[in-house]
Amino acid sequence: MFFDLPLEQLQVYLPPRNEPADFDSFWQRSLQEARSFPLGAKFDPIDAGLALIDVYDVTYNGYGGQPIKGWFLKPRSASGPLPCIVEYIGYGGGRGLPHEWLLYASAGYVHLVMDTRGQGSTWRSGDTPDREPDGSNPQHPGFMTRGVLDPQTYYYRRVFMDAVRAIEAARSHPAIDPQRIVVTGGSQGGGITLAAAGLVPDLAGAMPDVPFLCAYRSALEITDADPYNEIGRYCKTHRTKIETVFNTLAYFDGLNFAARAQCAALFSAGLMDEICPPRTVFAAYNHYAGPKQISVYEFNHHEGGQAFHDVEKLKFLKDLW
Repeated sequence: MFFDLPLEQLQVYLPPRNEPADFDSFWQRSLQEARSFPLGAKFDPIDAGLALIDVYDVTYNGYGGQPIKGWFLKPRSASGPLPCIVEYIGYGGGRGLPHEWLLYASAGYVHLVMDTRGQGSTWRSGDTPDREPDGSNPQHPGFMTRGVLDPQTYYYRRVFMDAVRAIEAARSHPAIDPQRIVVTGGSQGGGITLAAAGLVPDLAGAMPDVPFLCAYRSALEITDADPYNEIGRYCKTHRTKIETVFNTLAYFDGLNFAARAQCAALFSAGLMDEICPPRTVFAAYNHYAGPKQISVYEFNHHEGGQAFHDVEKLKFLKDLW
């Protein structure tokens, strides 16, 4: 059912942003720390059984110089330098197997898929542990409250730095045109996409699908669904920590990254999405500073447009070049 605002209200929904005064300096320090370690990107060719696509097992150094895995798929017959799609994965999923990622390479693009640290044991396997001892406060099972009492130790600080370094890893490969990098992902991957677009000023485009990690407090006020409700259950137990939690989350809110992003963007939203409520998606979309468009799937939940939206993304990419 429709549980959120009507579409005509969503289209103009522009809630105030809760932005810490040191938001920019916090992220500049985080970027400097991440870049103080060598990138060390390695692309090891593997035989994935694909006749038309070359596959490489990627390792590069993300947050804290810690190794992050990924896949790098390149159309075998294409000559470079080529555009590259850097993709981030939804909550709980990992990089899985190469043949699960054929869309963009089949369309003629290079595709780098970032494994998400500590994830990959819910619906698709992953290979990157979260090695950082930060975030040792008691937490609700999952990732939403790991290190949540301090922005320095919060889990997504590490993930967002991994995401920026993934872009840098892609740019380090000779087959890539460094000026034609597009970031994308669905749900958690969409939230990471917004962070990357806000932190990397010279991307060609961003395609956040049904993005998570936006307008946390608003989400918690209208949905009981996980993963947002991991935060709700944590606050239910740790009653004196509520403002501390939301002060930390303000540094990681997609609305604040969207307000800084300048590249062209294609969003998507499902109007029956109870996991990432429509108002949180439209809040990020309406605050997005660059050229933008959004595809709305009226009767869809968190799955959004799926294969239908893939068609829209391929059109969007074609128009970028």
